[in-house]
Amino acid sequence: MAAMLHLRPDHHEPPFAAGPIRRWSTRSGVAIICFLALLAGSSASAVQPLPRAVLILDQFEVASPFSAAILSKFRSTLQSNSVRPVSIYIENLDLGRFRGAEFERVLQGYFREKYRDKPIGIVVTIGSASLELASHLHAQLWSDVPVIFASVDESMLDELELPANVTGTTVRLSLHDAVSMARPLVPNLKRIAIVGDPPERQFIRRRVEAQVKSLANEFELINLTGLTMRDLRQRVSSLPDDSAIIYIGLTKDADQVAYTSHDAVAAVAAVANRPIIVQAGTHLGTGVLGGIVANPDSIGYETAKLALRVLAGESVSDIPVMTGSFMRPVFDWRELQRWNIGEAKLPPGSEIWFRRPAMWDQYRAQILAACTMFLFQAALIGWLLFEHRRRHSAEIAVRHSMSELSHMNRLATAGELSASIAHEVNQPLTGIVTRANAALRWLGPEVPDLDRARAALRQIVSAGHRASEIVAGVRSLFRRDANEKVPVDINKLILTVLRIARIDLRKHAIELQTQLDEHLPAVSGNPVQLQQVILNLVVNAIESMHATRTRVLRVKSELAGPDAVRVSIEDTGTGVDPSNLRSIFKPMFTTKTRGMGMGLAICCSIIEGHNGQIWASPGSKGGSIFQFELPTLGEQD
Repeated sequence: MAAMLHLRPDHHEPPFAAGPIRRWSTRSGVAIICFLALLAGSSASAVQPLPRAVLILDQFEVASPFSAAILSKFRSTLQSNSVRPVSIYIENLDLGRFRGAEFERVLQGYFREKYRDKPIGIVVTIGSASLELASHLHAQLWSDVPVIFASVDESMLDELELPANVTGTTVRLSLHDAVSMARPLVPNLKRIAIVGDPPERQFIRRRVEAQVKSLANEFELINLTGLTMRDLRQRVSSLPDDSAIIYIGLTKDADQVAYTSHDAVAAVAAVANRPIIVQAGTHLGTGVLGGIVANPDSIGYETAKLALRVLAGESVSDIPVMTGSFMRPVFDWRELQRWNIGEAKLPPGSEIWFRRPAMWDQYRAQILAACTMFLFQAALIGWLLFEHRRRHSAEIAVRHSMSELSHMNRLATAGELSASIAHEVNQPLTGIVTRANAALRWLGPEVPDLDRARAALRQIVSAGHRASEIVAGVRSLFRRDANEKVPVDINKLILTVLRIARIDLRKHAIELQTQLDEHLPAVSGNPVQLQQVILNLVVNAIESMHATRTRVLRVKSELAGPDAVRVSIEDTGTGVDPSNLRSIFKPMFTTKTRGMGMGLAICCSIIEGHNGQIWASPGSKGGSIFQFELPTLGEQD
């Protein structure tokens, strides 16, 4: 009956569904010939343009994917290529399950009333059974309307002569073609299992029984027609290895349960242990292998082209029947993999559907992006390694330069403190000379004063040690940096520096205040470098107090938490401009009229090289405080 067309592009149905078909009788052939003769004799209708309406008599049910594909392509082609709109009426008749004279009589009355006021320009039939039905009803309902048929088995044309006002397209549905596909794909093929409706109910194919008998001459046939679905599924699950399944369409099983051909083949393929050969393109994707299959899109397209030619005024008698152009070899790639069938075994021109795209085809953009990113990263890593090597070389050069500058800084500082150094050395030497002369006097008398002489000699020894310490401290200023680090008593370094700077402190009337924690733990460091830091900070403090009246130098050492020692050097000098606090430790920065601005930069480099930190801040009573912290011996790297 009339129904709307429901399209499901991702599903398909074969160009036929199993069901009974009545052979053309002499009576029906005569009726069609008489009817078409009446059409040909109507000269008035040939002159008048045909009504812009097409009635489609579809032998399949509404749910048939194959029929839906034909109708969809027919509709889109007709409407997109027609200058004027065309009305399309569709009757899905389900002739595989509803047949007989009474059914045709009811349909005749139904169509007469339904289309009483609907002029029809062309009748299009889909399927062999639909063309046969149209031949019975044509004379009574649409005697002057041309007929275009589609998806008709070409062997049917051998049984009748078509009048001039009938044309259409045929398909070749031969079991021999299906077997010819199975032969190269199944090694040692000896058995053919036939699955579908019995030959007497095959309303799509003609001469099925004769084709089956012909195949029996070459192969052992396994007849699986006329079974219940349960028995059929059980049988196809245990077929011999040298067999293949030929599916010819199943619409009703032995329990009288109705199926669409598409659903039936899907149920069979789900359990079949051998490959299934089909002849409908819409069966691909249900688990079948494939074969030479009918293409519903091509059928719908060519049928619409014929309809357009007739609607444009071309005579049907001038349009020959189109045969054999709608079948093509198509196979399911997944099933080829399942049955281990190489593509070389397929016939030339075969199409392969559902092929899993190769990695390159599926992810080409991502692969190109990843390769580009990899090359970019490789180039970036190479550049970074090059820069790292350059930086490492530069750091070595900078450390060497800093070491040289540090040595020059110590020499310059020692030069500035030469008077203090000379005085510090001269003072114990003078004491040694004085006490030596005194000892000689006390030993000269007949009764020498041994006690005083011993005391003088002890003082001489003490002065000699003091002079030695001063000389050793001064010598350290002239030594080049060494990389070794040893445990260092930070208080001892502070006292050594203060002894060297004592003369300058007295010269400038600077009051020295020390607050040294006697219980400080040792730090791991280079004594020469740390002594230079303390000396630079003390000398800078002395210079900053030249122009001030109150001159106090406070030197303090203390614990800064459990793992660090802090040294503070505070002066009452001119101080540091707050805006320069972050810059004073940078190389070449100086606020002195004389100086290169490297002293504090060297101090910062040395402290940071000892994993410490150094900073400056304003003093509590003017001036500034320079402080640095060093990790204790246990916390050094």
